[in-house]
Amino acid sequence: MKQHPIGSREEWLAARLELLKAEKEHTRLGDELARQRRNLPWVPVEKDYRFEGEQGELSLGDLFQGRSQLLVYHFMFGPDFDAGCPSCSGIADGFNGIAVHLAHHDVMLWAVSRAPYPKLAAFRRRMGWSFPWASSSGGDFNADFNVAFSGHQQLEGEVDYNYRREPAWPADGMEGTPLADIAAATGTDAATFTRERPGLSSFVLEGGVIHHCYSTYARGLDALWGMYPWLDRAPKGRNEPGVLWRRHDEYDPADHAIADCRGTTCGPEA
Repeated sequence: MKQHPIGSREEWLAARLELLKAEKEHTRLGDELARQRRNLPWVPVEKDYRFEGEQGELSLGDLFQGRSQLLVYHFMFGPDFDAGCPSCSGIADGFNGIAVHLAHHDVMLWAVSRAPYPKLAAFRRRMGWSFPWASSSGGDFNADFNVAFSGHQQLEGEVDYNYRREPAWPADGMEGTPLADIAAATGTDAATFTRERPGLSSFVLEGGVIHHCYSTYARGLDALWGMYPWLDRAPKGRNEPGVLWRRHDEYDPADHAIADCRGTTCGPEA
């Protein structure tokens, strides 16, 4: 194990002041990126997407619930899943606390998944979540926003995710890999699991027309993990040498072991 450098308070302060320059530059760059996101052209949504939620059948417009802005988290929970993706569940753990603040800033937050609504409702009860969650089962919403793919697309190398074309699914599958272990936690295999992908899409309702404004995927979702900004400031960082993700009700309080999958995402590439 590499030994971490040890220094005096004066050496630490000098290094910290140098780091502060980089942190301030990073903050200013983040402000500029946020401005560029807001300046993307808006694309009218022409399809009549339909969902099922706690209130019954819903249109995309219904998800706004009187607000002018909508954020949709594309939660990996496919029709064949027994439980939601562990990493998506980690992200969603933060939704209850922020949803009320977003609603008072004219923004509605929803999770959307392809699993039938009763499955989503049961899992939401298990997790103790209250944020709104809708099923897009049987519709094109997930496929149109590049977070759901067919087995044919996977095998033929026709999966476009995170704005790039992925190679065809490997002939020998992914058995014995960390990805297969994560898939098993949802009751599926790696191929079935990765036909669903995580993402965030934003929409605006302007002049009676819904527009798609922004979508991000893979590591573009890092900022949504409530724990990551904290871990990035901890002495050992994210400390992810293995299959670390668990749903919050699955951790063993007596088990502090760290398994191994640094950099693993819900898909093959971050």
